[in-house]
Amino acid sequence: MAEVIRMPKMSDTMTEGVIVSWLKQVGDDIKSGDILAEVETDKATMELENYVKGTLLHIGIPAGGSVPVDALIAIVGQKGEDISALLAGASTAAAPAAAPVAEEVKKEEVSNAPIETVYATNNNDGRVKASPLAKNIAKEKGIDLSMVQGSGDNGRIIKKDIENFTPASKPASAPAASAVSLPQIVAQESYEEVNLSQMRKVIARRLSESKHTAPHFYLTMSINMDKAIAARKQMNEFTDVKISMNDIIIKAVALSLRKNPNVNTSWLGDKIRYNHHIHIGVAVAIEDGLIVPVVKFADNKSIAHISAEVKQLADKAKNKKLQPNEFEGNTFTISNLGMFGIDEFTAIINPPDACILAIGAAKEAVIVENGQMKVGNVMKVTLSCDHRVVDGAVGSAFLQTLKDLLENPVKMLV
Repeated sequence: MAEVIRMPKMSDTMTEGVIVSWLKQVGDDIKSGDILAEVETDKATMELENYVKGTLLHIGIPAGGSVPVDALIAIVGQKGEDISALLAGASTAAAPAAAPVAEEVKKEEVSNAPIETVYATNNNDGRVKASPLAKNIAKEKGIDLSMVQGSGDNGRIIKKDIENFTPASKPASAPAASAVSLPQIVAQESYEEVNLSQMRKVIARRLSESKHTAPHFYLTMSINMDKAIAARKQMNEFTDVKISMNDIIIKAVALSLRKNPNVNTSWLGDKIRYNHHIHIGVAVAIEDGLIVPVVKFADNKSIAHISAEVKQLADKAKNKKLQPNEFEGNTFTISNLGMFGIDEFTAIINPPDACILAIGAAKEAVIVENGQMKVGNVMKVTLSCDHRVVDGAVGSAFLQTLKDLLENPVKMLV
């Protein structure tokens, strides 16, 4: 008996999927474990595995099309089997067919000459009705518009009326001073419109909801990174994995959450979840937007382990190979733009987390220590907090712990 294959829910936030490509075609014999298609979710491109043995009798949505979760996408059964009843009773509920990724670029020749555009004028206020281009040409030629008969709509004077105008006699007055002659510049206006990817749709929806529903407040702190920079240099002399400053920060954040568990929380609408485990989401920029792979149990892992795991997750994210268990379950999120030279910024909370930490670049600055001025490397961090869950004193205590660990990195080893 034929069976319907429906769009599965491949992530916790997925509401629809796009068929990137079909790897099987109608008429192909398939078995359990075969990959039917590649599906783009809101977070990754994933393989759709088949669990039914038989022949692929029907494909309900073409490559490039999108359907909501649970909609019919294919039917598998025996060759020659009548599937009309299944088709009649199970709609694909497909979203409108996807347009090409980029629409044709629209161009319009323009120059420094005015475009002949018709504008409405008051017919009773004594003004002469003429297009902007006609007015411009008339001014250059010294033509009195009141002497010109218009041939446009409602007697409006247009370009050809000026070009064909022959004055009855030469004006008695001196000709108007000629305008400065400018070289004519010909250029093109152009634009490109790109359809939203599933990932970008979800990013827009979730972050808009977060910004408008969670009452954000922000705490910024400056941290002397001199000892952390020196510690990183020493660590890289004894490990095969190249440790980044971000890896050290992840470890420091994880240990700070262990000491400040009220920050490691989630808002669930009618209750607050106090997470006993520490899963750090690390924001990674990819072509389609932003994805947050998760370093799980980060407080129990060495910095070298964190470094290797983050690199692996980032590579998988950029190649759209992340699995759901690798980008779900975060209890706290880090967003680092320091590598782009950003001094400081504020980040939008990644729900259901209660906080997100925005990290700027470590830059040379004058530091006063024991009454003496010296040059040091200072990094600014900003904690965005959901005030429904985390109060100012709680967030401040977390940042104080983080500052202490990064300014004295040896404490992370004890």
